[in-house]
Amino acid sequence: QAQVEESGGGLVRPGESLTLSCKASGFTFSSYSMRWYRQTPGKEREVVAWIDPDGTSTTYADSVKDRFTIFRDNAKKTAILQMHNVKPEDTGVYYCSSGISSWGPGTQVTVAS
Repeated sequence: QAQVEESGGGLVRPGESLTLSCKASGFTFSSYSMRWYRQTPGKEREVVAWIDPDGTSTTYADSVKDRFTIFRDNAKKTAILQMHNVKPEDTGVYYCSSGISSWGPGTQVTVAS
């Protein structure tokens, strides 16, 4: 069964950095693009970052461009989201997805002073 599990969230102050991890299992990780999503109360889950299967191409939502970096380690079946200069509006539950995996538990990120 294709699964993912996110980790690394926490409480951070505006301007700080945080690194999220997504560990995949049950599918050929290196064959699939990966996405990081963010969900905030009252809003739909939105894609914040995407990376292609071999890690050579990435795209970002305008709201996180130049602050977040997505990369992957196919040998470790892990996708990473580095968050820099975080803002209060980055608060939410972050999920990763391959498109074929069930949703993981997500990891809560709270940005507050």
